[in-house]
Amino acid sequence: MAFSVLVAEDEQPIAESLSFLMEKAGLDVRVAYDGPSTISAAQTALPDLVLLDLMIPGCDGFEVLSRLRELPGGQDLRVLILTAKGREIDRRKAADLGVDAYMTKPFSTREVVQRVQSLLAASGA
Repeated sequence: MAFSVLVAEDEQPIAESLSFLMEKAGLDVRVAYDGPSTISAAQTALPDLVLLDLMIPGCDGFEVLSRLRELPGGQDLRVLILTAKGREIDRRKAADLGVDAYMTKPFSTREVVQRVQSLLAASGA
């Protein structure tokens, strides 16, 4: 069974690119374009990993992350932040909420795939 990844990204070209890369890496992928649909998708079927943009509409990524952590099994969910917000305060806030990795845009697609694979391998899921 393949690992599942939820891509939470409001910019459609980026979401499609990430989705393509994750599928090419052999992962099952779902995409959500805003905060509420990200939470809803995770409630329906908790993914193994979430690629989360902090600046998504509806509710920001920090709110989404705290809501994901409240779901059954959400404490063990792997989360990789992909964002344009590179300030230290944002990184600290994400760390306080338990993110596994934090990457700023623009990012190397190869590096994103490698980071996802290493997080999934480390999870033992």
